[in-house]
Amino acid sequence: MFVEFGPEVPLDEIARRAGVGNATVYRHFADRSVLVREVVCSVMDRTSERAEEALAEEADAFQALRRFVHAAADERIGALCPMLSSAFDKDHADLDDARRRLEAQVEGVMERARAAGQLRTDIAVGDLLVALSQLTRPLPGSGCVDFDQFVHRHLQLFLDGLQTPARSELPGAAATLEDLRRPE
Repeated sequence: MFVEFGPEVPLDEIARRAGVGNATVYRHFADRSVLVREVVCSVMDRTSERAEEALAEEADAFQALRRFVHAAADERIGALCPMLSSAFDKDHADLDDARRRLEAQVEGVMERARAAGQLRTDIAVGDLLVALSQLTRPLPGSGCVDFDQFVHRHLQLFLDGLQTPARSELPGAAATLEDLRRPE
């Protein structure tokens, strides 16, 4: 529901879609911010697990990166951005833990591909996270209609651009995690 309608979707509608009474939702989640935080943490945790699996199961370093990126798209990681902009405690310990774990896993997948000489050296974790966020989020006004059919195609185009040898020099500097955390 959050992917389709954003973080402000009515809790009663979430309960209806889940097939439970609205009292059940309110009993498990004190308010919307708790539910949003739990959903964000759950998505980040599952995405971290996908990175761990890709590293453990793929012999080829770039294939592990490719597998992770597509798995992150399937987890709807791009839907987190609008949710993170909603009003809840972004510094909550559970959220910090999930974010740190995800960032460490993404860094690990990228470092392995970089060490194997398969990933451009002018790419940082922030570049990958920004691209994932942008390429997996439905376009405004699209209503999510069949958007998924394009996501993996566009991610593959992006991944092809990450491989070495680079075909061009990138403008500006690589986006680091610190760049993404800077307040506006």
